[in-house]
Amino acid sequence: MAQQIPIDPQARADDPRADAARDDGTHAVAPDLAYRRLVLVNVVFVGPPGAGDRGWVLVDAGIVGSASAIRDAAASRFGAGARPAAIVLTHGHFDHVGVLADLARDWDAPVYAHALERPYLDGSAAYPAPDPSVGGGLMARLSPLYPTKPVDVSERLHILPADGSVPPMPGWRWLHTPGHSPGHVSFWRAADRSLIVGDAFVTTAQESAYAVTVQAPELHGPPKYLTLDWPAAEASVRALAALEPERAVTGHGRPLAGPELRRALHALARDFARVAVPDAGRYVARPARAEDGSAYRAP
Repeated sequence: MAQQIPIDPQARADDPRADAARDDGTHAVAPDLAYRRLVLVNVVFVGPPGAGDRGWVLVDAGIVGSASAIRDAAASRFGAGARPAAIVLTHGHFDHVGVLADLARDWDAPVYAHALERPYLDGSAAYPAPDPSVGGGLMARLSPLYPTKPVDVSERLHILPADGSVPPMPGWRWLHTPGHSPGHVSFWRAADRSLIVGDAFVTTAQESAYAVTVQAPELHGPPKYLTLDWPAAEASVRALAALEPERAVTGHGRPLAGPELRRALHALARDFARVAVPDAGRYVARPARAEDGSAYRAP
């Protein structure tokens, strides 16, 4: 049965005291790294406060209806009217691209993603259906209602370079971390060992509405109801654990830092089959993959 890796609350990477005076809803993780929680998902801001127009990057684009919250946070953090150099995506699930088209248009911003996510971002393919049979709570049971159709930002879409660089994010590299989706990527900055992992692993039981609300820190594999390839997801967690990160910002839940993060991440990598993989499920029995086309379906 899938379980979780408990976390010492002191391992939180954000500092509530440091953020107490902020009114933009963001939480600092490093001097130039912050996130904002939007109901059930996080968006990440990369760039120092006051960076100004084109001096920062948005990672992921939240849920439908969150555009104003993201714009307001950006204006407060970087300056009135400050547009990002780019919007960079970990993947294209509905809760990470909810207002992507609106923000990219309004900010005249390029969008970067992995080549294997292109079909979900140029309107040509939808994700396979979610799997509510994985269990874990209300969020999983409701998953058949979640959108799987693609967005179309093809006019602004750029594919991340094969050399691992992230053009709008100097000092960062992208790492292919598939499993949750075919072209899922994480972002790594070796200088301070910072990770932005999207949904490669998360720090809340995303299947449970209660856990999503409470946000008690615990380490989990990717959200089960949308994960297409469990062997690939396990390999991705092992690769991220091997980096020995100092801090990690996840797509769901609070960021974690320090030895406790590394301990828990290694435990997740070691015991992934026991603590992360559902006992049964559509994609447990038969992964959906880019290689054979099963990860893509007609929109």
